[in-house]
Amino acid sequence: MFGPIGIAPSILSADFMNLERDIRMIEEGGADWIHVDVMDGHFVPNLTIGVPHVKALKRMAKLPLDVHLMISNPERQVPWFIAAGADMVTVHIEATQDPIALLESIKEAGCKAAIAINPPTPIEAIRDCIPHADMVLVMSVNPGFSGQSFMPECIQKVAQVSAWAKQDGVDSIIEVDGGIGVKTAALMTSQGADLLVCGNACFGAPDPKQAISDIRKAGESF
Repeated sequence: MFGPIGIAPSILSADFMNLERDIRMIEEGGADWIHVDVMDGHFVPNLTIGVPHVKALKRMAKLPLDVHLMISNPERQVPWFIAAGADMVTVHIEATQDPIALLESIKEAGCKAAIAINPPTPIEAIRDCIPHADMVLVMSVNPGFSGQSFMPECIQKVAQVSAWAKQDGVDSIIEVDGGIGVKTAALMTSQGADLLVCGNACFGAPDPKQAISDIRKAGESF
C-alpha cells in the first residue's frame, strides 16, 4: 500500500507446455512475483494445479511465489503448499471459519499470509483480518477462469481496504486480480493497490516483457 507498484503475472495464462520459457520471460521482463492460481473444482468451478506444481515452480523460479488458494478446506491444505515452497499463501474469507487463526498459523510457519475477498462478498467481512494479513487480495472478477472482464464496482473495495490499513497503522500489500491491464491498472493503484495480477494482459500480449512495463507505467500514472 505504501510501496512501488508491483506486477505478479498469473501463470494460469502461461503456456504450460513451455512454462519454464514463460517464467524466464517474465523474470527478464521485470515481474515482481509469480501468481499461482490453485483451484479445486469445488470452491470455484475450475480445476488447475496443485502441490507438485508449486514444488516444481519453486525449483525453477527466481521470483517469489504468490500462491492463491481458491479451495475449500484451506486449513487442511495450507501446510502442504507452505512445505512446497510458497512465499505467500492467500486464502479466501469465504472458505474459512476462522480466518485470523489461519492467517496467524501461516505466518508462524514462516510464510507471508494473505486474505482474499470475492466481488459479491461485503468488504466488511475482512475488516478484522487487516491487522493480521501481510496482504489483502481484492478480486475484481469472480474467481474460476482467466480472461474475464474487470468489475469496476471493486474499485471502492480497494479504497476501503487502504483506509482501514492506514487506520490500523499496518503496511499491508493490497493486491488486485481480474481484468487488470493498461486500461484498468490506474483505477486500482489510485485507490491504494500496489500489486497487480495480470494474466492475459501479460501472456496474451505480443511482447509480454513490454506488457509488464506498460502495465507498471499505467499503474504509476495516476
